[in-house]
Amino acid sequence: MKAYTYIQKGTFQLTEKPKPVLLDDRDAIVKVTMASICSSDLHIKHGSVPRAVPGVTVGHEMVGVVEQVGAKVTAVSPGDRVTVNVETFCGECFFCKNGWVNNCTDPNGGWALGCRIDGGLAEYVRVPYADHGLNRIPHSVTDLQALLVGDVLATGYWAAQISEIREQDTVLIIGAGPTGLCTLQCVRQYHPKRIIVCDVDETRLTFVRKFAPEVIVTAPDGLKELVVDYSDHGGADVVLEVAGTPETFQMAWDCARPNAIVTIVALYDGPQTLPLPEMYGKNLTFKTGGVDGCHCAETLQLIAAGKIDTTPLITHRFVFHEIEKAFSLFEHRLDGVIKVAITMQ
Repeated sequence: MKAYTYIQKGTFQLTEKPKPVLLDDRDAIVKVTMASICSSDLHIKHGSVPRAVPGVTVGHEMVGVVEQVGAKVTAVSPGDRVTVNVETFCGECFFCKNGWVNNCTDPNGGWALGCRIDGGLAEYVRVPYADHGLNRIPHSVTDLQALLVGDVLATGYWAAQISEIREQDTVLIIGAGPTGLCTLQCVRQYHPKRIIVCDVDETRLTFVRKFAPEVIVTAPDGLKELVVDYSDHGGADVVLEVAGTPETFQMAWDCARPNAIVTIVALYDGPQTLPLPEMYGKNLTFKTGGVDGCHCAETLQLIAAGKIDTTPLITHRFVFHEIEKAFSLFEHRLDGVIKVAITMQ
């Protein structure tokens, strides 16, 4: 089968690989029907993910049809259309039982697909712990509607969920890329008093204005002053940092009011510094880490109910043999791209 493979730092390549087989009674084999490209794939290519294994098939955003299941799989059956979770989790360890599935203690727990084991930018993918890693797509939901459920939408849902958003809050989202836009959709489900979205890219801000006209949008210049003007207590009650630069990390805590929650959604290319003397007295609560992607069934129901729609984020579509073109467009942010959909034909 064809598989898009991490060769070495800076190099991905379309290669031939054997079709995956069941390695455990809890595995499933999924025929991939549609996939996407994530910023985390770029981090692998650029060498920012030390755990990534050269030779691995990349890709962790995909939907497909179950082709084969192991003897202990009960939640899905051959022929089911499914979303594939970015994370592998056993459901039985201490962390899984507390909903912290990103920290599953299984050797392949957490982000494995497309990083440490073969992922979904391929014709087929093996999914460990299929009862937890796969969710059936409702009949009324298309593959395109479900495409982002397993990763970028799961991240936005997790970020909004842990941020303790209240209806009286001013919420600041820094970053209007794909993850920021999914986070925005999930934050809206909590009906805060106001939402502010900041990005350096005017094209993305224009998209937000059309996509969510009630949201206040701004460039970074003058951000703190604007946040203070639109806040009731001298800063945002909740800040979600989705952009992932040293500058946006600084903005996040600086724009927060005292005793606010600052949720770090972004994956950084390097360490960030907490300037504790400057922060002293703000009494901020930081929430950080990888997505706990165990609520995909809930987001699928929100999609089916018309409360979340990520299809406007899919700005470009390709077929699998055009993967190099698709990846170049996404990597270099050409032609106003937000997300791409790749049909596996």
